[in-house]
Amino acid sequence: MAENTRRAFIKTGILGVAGAGSLGAPAASTKPVSEANAASSQSSVPPFKLGMVTYELGKNWDIDTIIKNCEAAGFEAAELRTTHKHGVELSLGKEQRAEVRKRFEGSRVRLLSLGTTCEFHYSQAALVEKNIEETRRWCELAHELRCLGVKVRPNGFVKDVPKEKTLEQIGQALQKCGDAARGQGVEIWVEVHGEGTENPPYIHRIMEVANHPAVGICWNSNDTDVVDGSVKEYFELLKPWLRNCHINELWRNPSPWGGALGQPPEKVLPGFPDYAKPYPYRELFSLMRAARYGRYTLAEVPESCEPARFMRYYRALWEQLAT
Repeated sequence: MAENTRRAFIKTGILGVAGAGSLGAPAASTKPVSEANAASSQSSVPPFKLGMVTYELGKNWDIDTIIKNCEAAGFEAAELRTTHKHGVELSLGKEQRAEVRKRFEGSRVRLLSLGTTCEFHYSQAALVEKNIEETRRWCELAHELRCLGVKVRPNGFVKDVPKEKTLEQIGQALQKCGDAARGQGVEIWVEVHGEGTENPPYIHRIMEVANHPAVGICWNSNDTDVVDGSVKEYFELLKPWLRNCHINELWRNPSPWGGALGQPPEKVLPGFPDYAKPYPYRELFSLMRAARYGRYTLAEVPESCEPARFMRYYRALWEQLAT
C-alpha cells in the first residue's frame, strides 16, 4: 500500500471496528483460530477459517515467507496463484513437488488450493481444449501437493457470440475438468469472475450445465453480488455449489451511517476509490454460518508495505465480523 493509504487504513480500520457495533477489536492472534477464540463461547466461533490468496498480497513472497507471515497473523491456509514468486507451477519436478508439500505439511498453514488462470470462454475450440488439458495437469499437481481444490474462472463473454452459447460451452468444458479432478481426488472451483460472467445468474447457468459433483464455485465477493444492500438472494442462488470463498476489503462492511465501515457515505479515501461503497460481509458470514459452510475465507487483497502488521489488523477485523 502507498503510505497515505496505509495510514488511512490503520486509522479508519480502528474507527470502523467501533462503527460496526463493537467497542473494541481483540488483539490480533498469532495462534490458529481454534486457539485464538478459546475464551469465546463455542457458538461464537465461526465454522469457517481465515486464509489468504497470494494474489496480490503475497505475489512477491517465496514459500517460507508465505508460511511465516500466515503463521504470525493466524492465517490458516493459502491459495497459491500461478506466475508468482513462490514458483509453484506445472514445471516443478517430482522432487520439487515433494519439497513444497513437505514445507507446508511441517507448518500450521494448509496448502489449500492452486489458483490458475484457466478459462473456457474462447470462441476457438482449440484454445478451450488447451485450457482443459492445462486444468488436468493442475489437478495432477494439486493431488501431489495434497491440495483440496484447483481454481479456474470464466473471464467474460466473446463479442458476437450469444451469451447462452458461451455459458453452455463453459459448463461443458467444466464437465471434462470435473472428470480430471475426480480422478485425482481434488475439486474444481469456478471463481465468480469476469466482466459480465461474474453475474451470479450466469454462474448459476454454468453450474447447471456442468452438473458435476467435483465442480463447485468460489464466491468472490463482487459488487454484483449485492441487491438492495444484501447478498442473500444471490448467495442462496449459488449456495448448492459453494466450495470456497475469496474476501477482500472487509472495512467496506456497511456502517450504522449507511456507508462503508466507520465512514460516512460520502467519504472516499485516497487509494480506495470504492471505499464508501459497502459490501455486507457480516451478512455474508452469517449466511455462511446458516449454510454450515466449514471451509475457508481467503483474503484476496492488495500488497502492503507492512504485510505482517496489515495481516494482524485484517484478522482482528475478520474476527469482529465473523463472530
